[in-house]
Amino acid sequence: MRITVLTVPDCPNAPVIEERIARALDGRSADVELIEVADQEQAARLGMTGSPTVLINGVDPFAMPGTLASWSCRLYRGPDGRADGAPSVTDLREALHAADATADCECPPTDAAGRGGLGRLSPVADGLRAVQQAAPNWPVSTSPE
Repeated sequence: MRITVLTVPDCPNAPVIEERIARALDGRSADVELIEVADQEQAARLGMTGSPTVLINGVDPFAMPGTLASWSCRLYRGPDGRADGAPSVTDLREALHAADATADCECPPTDAAGRGGLGRLSPVADGLRAVQQAAPNWPVSTSPE
């Protein structure tokens, strides 16, 4: 597994995210690289959406669809709704678990909460996938009732 952390110079959350990644890995092996991004052009080239950006195997599991590259500070919303300068250890563990689960499959990437939009994976049997696959066959009425 490859983890890349993109930060702006002197980002106060760089040490925080490093510590949280170490805790989330909990002794598992991973190549962790810290890259200090110099400008907006480099941010766009590397896929940075604010500092710090965590890329797991080249994918930002915390990015919202349509997020533009940004050479700025970034806030992460925790499960309790509070904003923080780095993803929580729990959110990082979930993102690492999702990356492990898709490592041997050619599945589209998902975010830590499994909300990757069209690329979202769901249970094949008795789950959302069955509902989603059936949805295109449902009759659609355009007249008001």
